Amino acid sequence: MKDTRHKRRLPPLSLWLAALVTLPGSYLGAAAYFGLPSLTLAPAFAALVYGIAIIGGAFILSWAAEAAQVDINAGLALALLALLAVLPEYAVDFVFTWQCGGVYAQGPPGLTGESNVCSLALANMTGANRVLVGVGWPLVVLVASLAVWRARRSGNEETSSKSTSAGEVRLAPSMSVEIAFLGIATLYSLTLPLKSNLMLWDSLVFIGIFALYGWRLSKMQPTKPELFGVSQWVGDKDKRPRRAWVIAMFVAAAVVILLTAEHFAENLVNTGEQLGISEFLLVQWVAPLASESPELIVACLYALRLKADDSLGTLLSSKVNQWTLLVGSLPIVFAISATSVHGLPIDTHQRYELLITAAQSLFAVALLMDRSLTFRGAIALLSLFLVQFFVSVFAGQQVNQITIIVLSALYGVLAIALFAWHFRRTIRVVKDGTVTPFNKLADEPARPD
Repeated sequence: MKDTRHKRRLPPLSLWLAALVTLPGSYLGAAAYFGLPSLTLAPAFAALVYGIAIIGGAFILSWAAEAAQVDINAGLALALLALLAVLPEYAVDFVFTWQCGGVYAQGPPGLTGESNVCSLALANMTGANRVLVGVGWPLVVLVASLAVWRARRSGNEETSSKSTSAGEVRLAPSMSVEIAFLGIATLYSLTLPLKSNLMLWDSLVFIGIFALYGWRLSKMQPTKPELFGVSQWVGDKDKRPRRAWVIAMFVAAAVVILLTAEHFAENLVNTGEQLGISEFLLVQWVAPLASESPELIVACLYALRLKADDSLGTLLSSKVNQWTLLVGSLPIVFAISATSVHGLPIDTHQRYELLITAAQSLFAVALLMDRSLTFRGAIALLSLFLVQFFVSVFAGQQVNQITIIVLSALYGVLAIALFAWHFRRTIRVVKDGTVTPFNKLADEPARPD
């Protein structure tokens, strides 16, 4: 007889707590948007309130995505989770892009002065992508390794799974889809540093890649997920109430993130300005750390549960999302705001930023050709990211540009070497990601031949 315990009881305490901590930040965000009575908080304290709300929303997102796997396949569930988790990034980027279009509508800006607002949109996007790969991916490997170590210390014999072991995160064969489509998007992105504008044609290509990615995932068959806690309470319900709860949790978390993300980023920027930090650096590095926080938190939650394939899979799906749909959306937002098809301007400095972002993405794809991310690969991603990060913060623009060229060349050489070393695996991953039926992928070993 089926256990009905989870159908009878009220929502778990953890769900109540997660919802409760979202209320102060959500109200402040709604008050700012709709002119409701509110308190005026110091930027640092306001950022804390908004940040706590985002954390609560991230927990609700992760539970909803896990429970959704009862009705849809895991790939689509992770893609949906990734799309909702990057809503803060969309909100921040769209704000800057809309402002850029408004400035452009008053007269095309030059490469200085008012054009800075156009530069900020791309700065936020490139910074977010590099933070996601350079910090997020290594973080998953570290947290997963710590979870394995903690389990062993506690005497748990089942200290690893098919995806999680000390020093390595292995991806399921079905994750070849994310790897392949990220590779396709990255190859096209290598043309962006050669452009002076991000055009609507680029939107068509990037959004087309994302649409094909979604269509490919839709072919995956649902599998019975392993649920516990809040996700189990939702997943064990009958079909109609289960779907209602999943949709309600997704919507609630999305609303919280949309209400708080922009204000979280703004207050972080204002806090930094009070400390004398430049606006460009804040938009490129601090705001992305804030806007990427929901997906990073969700990824860490999965890793702590020894579900590191879902953890890295969430961030990988987020990278595909940002490197296709987000980039492709920016020219459309700009065109609507500027009432022009001229294209989002790309200044010289942003060409360098696009170059190193594309090069890092190429290296990251190359690291995944055996469908795993090792501790050594994670350290390489983190170290190269930190070099450019510290140079951008503490060195001048000319030194930063030289560093970008050197690091981009290094990323490229390492990527080519890895693709050549894993040539047969590369061909296999591309084939598995684009055409191999999912029922055949289920029978494949974790590592491609």
